[in-house]
Amino acid sequence: MTLVNGIQTDTLPVSDRGLHYGDGVFETIAIKQKQAQFLVSHLDRLKRGCTSLLIPLPDMDMLKSEITSLTETVADKAVLKIIITRGSGGRGYRPEAKSHGTRILSLHPWGEHIAVYQEQGIQLMLCKTHLAHNPQLAGFKHLNRLEQVIASAELTDDFQEGIMQDADGAIIEGTMSNIFIVTDNKTVKTPRLDQCGIQGIMRHKLLKWLENNNFNVGQTNIGLSDLLQAHSILMSNSIIGLWPVKLFKTKQETRHYPLPGFVEDFNKYLDTAR
Repeated sequence: MTLVNGIQTDTLPVSDRGLHYGDGVFETIAIKQKQAQFLVSHLDRLKRGCTSLLIPLPDMDMLKSEITSLTETVADKAVLKIIITRGSGGRGYRPEAKSHGTRILSLHPWGEHIAVYQEQGIQLMLCKTHLAHNPQLAGFKHLNRLEQVIASAELTDDFQEGIMQDADGAIIEGTMSNIFIVTDNKTVKTPRLDQCGIQGIMRHKLLKWLENNNFNVGQTNIGLSDLLQAHSILMSNSIIGLWPVKLFKTKQETRHYPLPGFVEDFNKYLDTAR
């Protein structure tokens, strides 16, 4: 089911700037037991993205009402995607002074493979496509995702996710997820994301959970050698929760990793968290 500005339809004007320029933001939210998981955090990031792009904020009460109308139709689990564009406008980059945004909400099936990879781990590869630095666009999910699209096209059927570096060769994130490395039993590191990359909702939840469970946690610069020398690697996003990595492959080297013991505990925590 798809709602466009509150109306059930799967069409919108071809003049919408989301189509022309990727002029908008989005969120992807897990729906479980008719509840949008971590909705407050997702809407806060949505608002930060709109503010950064100077897009008028949608009416949040109306948006929440539309979210509820969709989540109530879900029998078990589903994925909700929210897109906010600047709306329709004429040709040219400069937006009109008064723009009326477009709200697009759509439901999608829950992936049956998610739980399997949570338990068994995934295979990870290094992508050739790099992320450009742009601090103004770092952190939130804007609609310009061509770097991720190209990197995802590099993946073969043997790999469930790919790692992306920035222009300096620093490890930033996966094509669709944040990355964590475990250096010993109680030390976990994740890349800094002040120049590029997504500050994931699940990333934030995991960092807090680790701190509350007495792990040493750091947000720092991470290089390729750090991944190859890590004890374990983890990938996270709002849909997959936490996926451990069992194999990482570069052009020159292949590494195998044990699955960290706390993955099951964190994924169980997600089943009760909201």
